[in-house]
Amino acid sequence: MHPSPPPPPIRIFHLQPGASVSELPALPAHPPPVGFYWVACTRAFLEEQADAIQSMLQAVTGLQLVDLHLTDLLSTQLPSHYDYTSQYDLLVMRQLATTEGAAEEPLPRPVPGGPRVLRRIDTSPVGLVVFDALLLSVHPPDCQVRDSYAERLTAPPPVAPQPAHPDALEAAGEGPVCQLHPGAPIAGVRLPASPADLMLRLVNRIVDNYLDLRRELSRQLDHWQVALLNPRGRFNHWSSLMAARLALHHLAEICEDQRSALQAWGAALDAGSVAGDNLVAQRELDLLKVRSRDVLEHIARVAHHVRRLEQSTEAAVQMHFSVQNNRTNEIMRVLTVLTAVFLPLNLIAGIFGMNFEFLPFVDMPNGFWGALFAMLGIAAALTAYFWRKRYLEHTGQR
Repeated sequence: MHPSPPPPPIRIFHLQPGASVSELPALPAHPPPVGFYWVACTRAFLEEQADAIQSMLQAVTGLQLVDLHLTDLLSTQLPSHYDYTSQYDLLVMRQLATTEGAAEEPLPRPVPGGPRVLRRIDTSPVGLVVFDALLLSVHPPDCQVRDSYAERLTAPPPVAPQPAHPDALEAAGEGPVCQLHPGAPIAGVRLPASPADLMLRLVNRIVDNYLDLRRELSRQLDHWQVALLNPRGRFNHWSSLMAARLALHHLAEICEDQRSALQAWGAALDAGSVAGDNLVAQRELDLLKVRSRDVLEHIARVAHHVRRLEQSTEAAVQMHFSVQNNRTNEIMRVLTVLTAVFLPLNLIAGIFGMNFEFLPFVDMPNGFWGALFAMLGIAAALTAYFWRKRYLEHTGQR
């Protein structure tokens, strides 16, 4: 099998809501007559072609990126956050690395290693700059979020099944057969209405990747919980478990940063005003608010699941140590009872083992058997006494 070619460093799309999507071969040099542009490039491309990107932004929007924002887009250590100017909004969201350990200089992790699923929590930032007629997104190399959504936008529309005899349907009163035009938008898939709408859809895909990750984390932690609560086994994965707990803390921090960034963008969106008679603009603003709340709900679900996993892991660890303490107490109880049973026997054996010339019962022909039966009787009496006091009760634990 031949390896798949690497994705291009930049992809440019012209979106016309309600009409079509076309991919452009080069950077646009003028504002779009209808719709808006989506320019998606890698971080390395932006670093090499920063002047060309700035010139394109100047030609399309009449604006350029602030130097500090350009530096933020080129940084790989930036957490999720939101910033803005009077002309554009900047949103940075950290996405999961596409392959294990392939994040480009991820945020420092407290403990490396652990199971394979934990190494997927490495993240890379995705920068999203929202203009009125353009969305500039800066991605890490081999970004699945960009490529998967681009494939969805450019996918050919499905061909409706055609009956064998359309004239027969018309004669039967079912009306003419509807045929899809090859350039028509996909049925059931509404194109983004604005750059902000497209930005929210990309953020939603980033968050959904975290929702997919939680299933693998749940399976791994459930496996450890069964091993922790197995009294017959010995749990030897403490380093991996500690790495998992720290990774969950790291994931919770990522979710909190994402929620804070999106809430800040939503607050700026609420502060915007729309003329009262512009019903179309008001509807678009309402749709943006609904979609932003939906993305926030997805982030809240991820954060809730992470907290539940943390609590479940902590509870399993505490139950493990409780079971171990209970087993230790039972062992010590049995050993204490055995010591109490044999203590008087040792006393009798010690007395008759003294090196005196005259000892009672020593010269008797049945002295040995008498002492032996006396010792067995004492041991049986003490065992019955401890059993009645439930010191030797069997708990039934396995």
